[in-house]
Amino acid sequence: MKFVRACLLIFCMLPAAVGCGAVGKNFDSTKVKQIKNNVTTQIEILDWFGVPYKEGVENNSTMWAYQLDTWQVLSGGRSKALVILFDDRNIVKAYRYESSR
Repeated sequence: MKFVRACLLIFCMLPAAVGCGAVGKNFDSTKVKQIKNNVTTQIEILDWFGVPYKEGVENNSTMWAYQLDTWQVLSGGRSKALVILFDDRNIVKAYRYESSR
């Protein structure tokens, strides 16, 4: 019985020891270069990146955020984030892209 408990304990702790995880939703970061302030539309952004991971309002402007954070205990983590602000005509006003790669 002790052997079975020990095996179950090891089996349950194994994912934590070599753990990995992700937050967000992957998106095609190669298309970020195509975004042009005061030109690119919200429809184009939706077509290129899909539904945003987060939506909100910043300084009375619609804000969309795309984000993916992944981590592994043994090999560290990676992250990428794209935040886009739209004007009242649903045109990109400004954007910011960051990546740990």
